[in-house]
Amino acid sequence: MSIQKLEIKLDVNRKPLNAYLASPSRNEPGVLVLPSWWGLKPFFKQVCDRLAEQGYTALAPDYYHGRIGKTIEETKALQEEVESDPEVMGAMIKAAKDYLASLRLGKPIGILGFSMGTDWAVITAANESDVAATVLFYGGWSVDFSKMRSKVLVHYAETDEWFPFDRAQEMEQNMKAAGVDVTFHIYRGTAHWFMEEDRPEYDSAAASLAWERTLEFLKQSLR
Repeated sequence: MSIQKLEIKLDVNRKPLNAYLASPSRNEPGVLVLPSWWGLKPFFKQVCDRLAEQGYTALAPDYYHGRIGKTIEETKALQEEVESDPEVMGAMIKAAKDYLASLRLGKPIGILGFSMGTDWAVITAANESDVAATVLFYGGWSVDFSKMRSKVLVHYAETDEWFPFDRAQEMEQNMKAAGVDVTFHIYRGTAHWFMEEDRPEYDSAAASLAWERTLEFLKQSLR
């Protein structure tokens, strides 16, 4: 399938937000890709491309305006900078989601969140009625799930200092208590960032299985 790849600019309260857009030739559901705290590195553009090859229009916002974290210390500083004002960060995510929704002409929206991106995926899915499918990779956050209509798929690592098992269990329990349709998978022998090919934690077998499950979940939830 031929796909179109574009670097675009969105308007967020009269300020530009860079984003990467990959789209197929036909009008299919959209998927918002929310990168981990490293920023919009090539891996997340590849995720958009892979989704477009499956027939989805995929959009990933650039939280850091062209900057990409290289070390833990550098990336932590970038994260703290953009999340110092949650309203600004939330406005960026909503602008990206709304732009994607405008392209899809009323079709449901999916979200893929990775690490830091899972927090904003959860917040968005819990508050936006047009989000029908939410996929969380090694992360998440317990919020008020009472209004969430989205189905949720969670992939988490067996050993994860950033998103420990007790936090995952708490989120799962809170989602189920609110009536959310949620499925959790744990990947044995993996650590945080196991999906990301440029990270030493990358696990090809786990990443392949998680991706296969993600595509099936999107198919069942968005089509």
